[in-house]
Amino acid sequence: MTEQSTVILAPPQVAPRARVQAMKEYHPPLGCRDALRLDFNENTLACSPKVREALGRISTGDLTRYPERAPVEAIMAAHLGLAAEQVALTNGVDEAIHVLFETFLEAGDELLLPVPTYTMYEVYSSATDARVVPVLAADDLQFPFERLLAAITPRTKIIAIANPNSPSGSVATRAQLIEIARRAPHAVLLVDEAYFHFYGETVVDLLGTAPNLPSLPNLIVARTFSKAYGLAGLRLGLLAGPVELMRWIKRVLSPYSVNSLALACLPPALEDAAYLDWYVGEVLAARTEFEAALDKAGLRRWPSRANFILVEIGARHKEFTRLMGAAGVLVRDRSSDPGCEGRVRITIGTREQMRLAAVALNQALAALKIEGGAQ
Repeated sequence: MTEQSTVILAPPQVAPRARVQAMKEYHPPLGCRDALRLDFNENTLACSPKVREALGRISTGDLTRYPERAPVEAIMAAHLGLAAEQVALTNGVDEAIHVLFETFLEAGDELLLPVPTYTMYEVYSSATDARVVPVLAADDLQFPFERLLAAITPRTKIIAIANPNSPSGSVATRAQLIEIARRAPHAVLLVDEAYFHFYGETVVDLLGTAPNLPSLPNLIVARTFSKAYGLAGLRLGLLAGPVELMRWIKRVLSPYSVNSLALACLPPALEDAAYLDWYVGEVLAARTEFEAALDKAGLRRWPSRANFILVEIGARHKEFTRLMGAAGVLVRDRSSDPGCEGRVRITIGTREQMRLAAVALNQALAALKIEGGAQ
């Protein structure tokens, strides 16, 4: 008899969509972060004690129920002076951006993006068939207002502006944002106010109904609770806008994406204005103090209206970041961002924390023989 051989065929490969294969990848440098966390612009201390109390009141039975976001959205809307229909809570501001892009971007559309800026705008837009149109800031990294206006076309569908911006800390003025919205009535203007509390200026009020305010039917505002509120681990953000736009966004948004723990913690976080004000005040005082330390060290820095400062280190930026980490202070090398070669972003914590950071910074500079400016 003839011996027959068995051929084992490899299973066919299941390919994702071509657009997914072409997506920009983003892998945040997390890992072991048991140190002074000055790398991700988080609250560096703690959330409100009232949030801890709320967590303690959650029972095991509470966790058996699907989360109900509508009652908390109503509380959040009242806090912002808006109608409940104008607000959607999200799983962090990342989901907010993702859902917004999925709602409005399609083939042939353009996303107008001042750069450098938050990485996830480009990541999430790359999952759509829209084209990113970057608008590069000048070396001073100030908001490129005129360049952005010149880049608006009939294909512009979303203009995404982080205000204040990361990693630069620069801002667009209220007047500039209003003018952009008016120049592009066919596009959504997303104003991402992740760092609002450290800046103090907002355009959320433009979503209200006050007769003395300009009408901007294409304005969407995003917020996060990962920064000043210290709730990064709960993943909580929001979108706010006109009802006519929000109803489409809510159609795309998952009804259960915000978990019960986050929903239980948001009201007490909002109520504890005293704690929020204290933390923000501490960060602003620490920022002023740390700016003086950077100036004394002779390092170039960019003016910041947020809870971080971008610093020029130069060609030895990787070694600087490593030395700071070895000293127990984590900072973020932003050299891969457009126009940011040799620049490192340092989150601002409390005054006590930043004094420790200043010591580590001076030691790192001495070890690298960086004096009176970047080398």
